[in-house]
Amino acid sequence: MYILFVCKHNMFRSKIAESYFRQINKNKNLKIGSAWIVRGYLPLDRDEVFASKSFGIKLNGKPKRLSIDLLKRQDLIFIVADDVPLNFLNDRRYVKPTLKVVKWNIKDNPDKGEDRILKIIKQIVLKVNNLYTKLN
Repeated sequence: MYILFVCKHNMFRSKIAESYFRQINKNKNLKIGSAWIVRGYLPLDRDEVFASKSFGIKLNGKPKRLSIDLLKRQDLIFIVADDVPLNFLNDRRYVKPTLKVVKWNIKDNPDKGEDRILKIIKQIVLKVNNLYTKLN
């Protein structure tokens, strides 16, 4: 099963979800990834990288673009954001008929305060834990 976490820039929310899922995943049949729909700009936010380390989560690697080839493979897509339009799913030629899309509506971090960053990470960790439990 292919699972993809998507947020606007693939620099924080979807990367947290992907990294944490990889960290807890023991099921080799679950293939995990993350991607962006709008190009972000490097470098990653230092405060977000630091805060994620307190959860044992590493934010690294370049953001990955949501391509048609990547989209075609997915069984489950989790929109890990409140600011991602779903119009990329309008053309059903590029998705499996059985594709399931779930929107988590996790707000971005406009004020960049540590408490706000930690709150977002906790939300994502809780949702990923619940997802992992359901899948196993």
